[in-house]
Amino acid sequence: MTIRLRRKLLAWAPLVLLAALILGLFLRPSGTALERIQARGELVVVTRPSLTTVYGDENGSTGMEYELARGFAERLGVELRLLEADDLETVHKLLLAGKADFAAAGLVITEQRRQQLRLTTPYQKVDTLVMYRLGEPRPNTLADLDGKSVAVVSGSSNADLLEQARAAQPELKLDVYTGTNVEQTLARVEEGEADYALINSNDYAIHRALFPDLAAGFTVGADQGLAWAFAPGSDGSLYQAAQRYLTQQNAIGATEQLAKRFYGHVERFDLYSARSFIRHLDDRLPDYTNAFRDAAEDAGFDWRLLAAVAYQESLWDAGAISPTGVQGLMMLTNQTAREMGVTDRTDPAQSIHAGAAYLRKLHDRMPERIAEPDRTWLALAAYNVGFGHLEDARVLTQKQGGDPDRWQDVKQRLPMLAKPAYAGQLRYGPARGGQAVAYVRHVRGYYDLLVWAENSERHRPTLVATAE
Repeated sequence: MTIRLRRKLLAWAPLVLLAALILGLFLRPSGTALERIQARGELVVVTRPSLTTVYGDENGSTGMEYELARGFAERLGVELRLLEADDLETVHKLLLAGKADFAAAGLVITEQRRQQLRLTTPYQKVDTLVMYRLGEPRPNTLADLDGKSVAVVSGSSNADLLEQARAAQPELKLDVYTGTNVEQTLARVEEGEADYALINSNDYAIHRALFPDLAAGFTVGADQGLAWAFAPGSDGSLYQAAQRYLTQQNAIGATEQLAKRFYGHVERFDLYSARSFIRHLDDRLPDYTNAFRDAAEDAGFDWRLLAAVAYQESLWDAGAISPTGVQGLMMLTNQTAREMGVTDRTDPAQSIHAGAAYLRKLHDRMPERIAEPDRTWLALAAYNVGFGHLEDARVLTQKQGGDPDRWQDVKQRLPMLAKPAYAGQLRYGPARGGQAVAYVRHVRGYYDLLVWAENSERHRPTLVATAE
């Protein structure tokens, strides 16, 4: 090799080395799915908004699926971004197209979904219920559905279950109506456009007060798990992290606590009251909606929460008077009215604004460490039973090893305020604490109804399949 050639090679060597480094960077794997998510700082989750998955309240987004997904994002150290789909088919398409990292949409574990997707361990169990109109013959078996029309959510496990039943019993003749959501599906039965509907038990728990003229007939599928879904073919790192997270949440009782938070207050909701509430949505609420909105803006609350309080207090009757002398939409006592500057308790605007301001005052008196939504539920209890009595219940909670900052713990001690055995421990004397527990439960129920009423639209059904 000549000296000139050797010099040329030496001159080119750095460029060759640089090219090799650049090529290596392009060819090097970009990391696991979990590493890529952590690098971009964002977890993208596709969901279908509903009262059992994700919905908006006075504190922003919430719901069983949302809280679980947010906790997982926090565990990964990233932000949560929700991708909302109108129906389950769109959820499935967006997931398989790689638009989301996983789906959290109240998906029931089925064999068909196992074949198409990678499903996590279940975090909640539900049953499939057959719904019917009260006053009509109650169905007891699938045979009772023969020759009838049945409504289901399109793309749901219940739609698959119905098809399996028809395949197993070819003689079963059904008209099947599909809708995009549970509200639409139940509305078809309520309005007589379908004879029956198949829904999940958690949907029934949330929606039973919205449809007081419907009832559950019998159970088709029991103890079905709800899971998150991942697209097949990924490296499995994110899926495994989700598995660990959900397994731990189940083990420490966190998922059970979430279920109590979102479903516990509706278990004993008075269906007679719900029927009246739905009627008053049209004939009373419109007269006061603007006042609720104005007061909510001033006090920093969701107007629907204030409306729920007013309904629990007075059934939206501005002239209401209780046997104890409280009056008006927000049922203000004389002392509270004077404190809040009210001159006429029966004046709707004064009552609403004063009630909102008083609730804000109670809310702000809570220790700063108390987070939402517990802070609001505790403030509502104080609105009903008095701040001092609530403090007695919180002290009892702490003495008994509970968390005085959690509504789930405090509400177990509030009924003790009326028991003589605890009288010596009460700074502010005995009180009807059990009534405050029922009060908060009903306000939460009415609030859920108002959230649903404002965000839901009922559509005419589409006949998609007829068995011959």
